[in-house]
Amino acid sequence: MPNGMNGSLTFGQIDALSDAFAGYLRSVLNLQAGDRVAVQLPNSLGYPVAAFGVLKAGCVLVNTNPLYTTSEMVHQFNDAGVKALVIVDMFADKLPEVMANTHVQHVVLAGVAAFFPAVPRGIIRAVQQVWSRVLPPVTVPHVRLQEALKRGQATLAQFPAKTFWEHTGLETLAVLQYTGGTTGVSKGAMLTNSNLLNNVQQMLAMGEPFMKVNEECVLTALPLYHIFAFTANLLGFLTLGGHNVLVPSPRPVQNLQRAIENYPITWITGVNTLYNGLLNEEWFVAYPPKHLKASIAGGTALHDAVAQRWRDATQTPIAEGYGLTETSPVVSFNPLSGDVRLGSIGLPTPGTDMRLVQDDGHDAPIGQPGEIWVQGPQVMAGYWNNAAETALVMHDGWLATGDIGVMSDDGFFRIVDRKKDMVLVSGFNVYPNEVEEVIAQLDAVLEVAVIGVADAATGEAVRAYIVPNPEHSDGIDISLVITHCQQQLTSYKVPKHIEIRSELPKSPIGKVLRKDLKAQAVADMNTRS
Repeated sequence: MPNGMNGSLTFGQIDALSDAFAGYLRSVLNLQAGDRVAVQLPNSLGYPVAAFGVLKAGCVLVNTNPLYTTSEMVHQFNDAGVKALVIVDMFADKLPEVMANTHVQHVVLAGVAAFFPAVPRGIIRAVQQVWSRVLPPVTVPHVRLQEALKRGQATLAQFPAKTFWEHTGLETLAVLQYTGGTTGVSKGAMLTNSNLLNNVQQMLAMGEPFMKVNEECVLTALPLYHIFAFTANLLGFLTLGGHNVLVPSPRPVQNLQRAIENYPITWITGVNTLYNGLLNEEWFVAYPPKHLKASIAGGTALHDAVAQRWRDATQTPIAEGYGLTETSPVVSFNPLSGDVRLGSIGLPTPGTDMRLVQDDGHDAPIGQPGEIWVQGPQVMAGYWNNAAETALVMHDGWLATGDIGVMSDDGFFRIVDRKKDMVLVSGFNVYPNEVEEVIAQLDAVLEVAVIGVADAATGEAVRAYIVPNPEHSDGIDISLVITHCQQQLTSYKVPKHIEIRSELPKSPIGKVLRKDLKAQAVADMNTRS
């Protein structure tokens, strides 16, 4: 927790507790193999207990963002056919509406401090109830996680947990991971046991020989319900016998201070905004983690300026990878040996094929942009109950990602941008990542996002949103930003509009949401017209 209060579970305890939860699901609730169970928890000790319990029960895990609105929960639970829900008690006020509009039959409540020692658990709960008042009354039938475990444990003598999963196959559906995907419509990527197990091995193969069994300690600030942290942090470092330090909320970024100071962190996984945020914390720059071996970046483009500052501050490599929910998620990764290439997503993981496809269906020449297509054992089985959306992205075993990339002559890939984010200025392609990289070089810039907006003269024009760096006393001079861009970019790529913001809209993992900026720009334009 931000104040340093903590709890822990051993591998043996998680194994036993997840057995008990599997017993509760199958023997108490009478769920069947293949039934969907949603887990809607922040990073907490209850998450691995619930998630592994669902998998051991032979059920399908439906990872759900705890911050979802009731309408988002209703959509996801109805689409997946969720029968049971494990939810953090802080958001129990959403349950009446959700229960009334879905087929969810069973609710299990868990606290953020579940499995903490009694004293800190009691203090945290008292603060939540009395001081911050974040625990709403629960008005629907439910059971607390500890009670569910007790009831499940009582059934294991007659029906051991292994009987629920011993006939599970590699191609059996394990996880429904919801995503906007490559076409923007919320849908469940069907990830099988084979998808996830293969991806863990692919990831670990790329990390050797830097990752040692029983020696690693990973900082998990990214949410475990997101596929990046689910596979890399939870499954990957569990396979290594690593110590996972779970942080329920990395915002503000100072929430990470006690975890970084108190534990021998050897690995950090994160996104560009997380690394950038840490670099703007005096305590982090003054005392970077002294045991750190390397950091892994994904989820969105890692800006070169941030990567270089991270290397300078920590004296360790930061390696960018690439992946999607539909690929479990890792597709490529920068080898950690030698010089990690800035701006590159590295090489395909073992067993993965990548190709770049142009609009005419032909493969792009080396050095030329094309849409990234992926083939490998980590590619999803398809979208849940959505053959039409599946057909849009799956082509003879290849997944069309919607991302535009370029391959160098020695096989390293670089992301240019999302196909749908590309800006068309007077017929010329402008990739927001390129413009963002240039603007991010300025010390006065903390964060930047670039989109395309309608323009009567050029069809579309480039608009940049900038969050000033509070450490830079002179603030943002828009004219200097324009001059800087003119020096490094062709004229049609230079932003025509620049807007200063106090913050940018972000996803739960800290990915800047360009689509929200676009929607607001369209709304503003409609209002003016």
